Amino acid sequence: QVQLVESGGGLVQPGGSLRLSCAASGSIFNIYAWGWYRQAPGNERELVASILSVGLTDYAGSVKGRFTISRDNAKNTVYLQMDSLKPEDTAVYYCNAKDAISRMNYWGKGTLVTVSS
Repeated sequence: QVQLVESGGGLVQPGGSLRLSCAASGSIFNIYAWGWYRQAPGNERELVASILSVGLTDYAGSVKGRFTISRDNAKNTVYLQMDSLKPEDTAVYYCNAKDAISRMNYWGKGTLVTVSS
């Protein structure tokens, strides 16, 4: 099993920055893809950014150029650097991991990001 714990959320003004962290533990040796999703009230959960084990990254059009996903294998941690934040970015952000062998998806409990003046 894999356990994911997000941290770094909070209240920030428009134009500000936040860095989210996803700490992974357990049987993570077969994880081949990591992602950050978000869900705002009344909306569906959407994929914001992803990174493959080979290092390739992808972003939703709404965050491209403002957000950066990265990983630190030594620390078993995935990050989401969020710059130039907008009120529309307000949501609960979730970390996701996919296992190549079992095809299981693992989720964290989420961390709330609020962008408001």
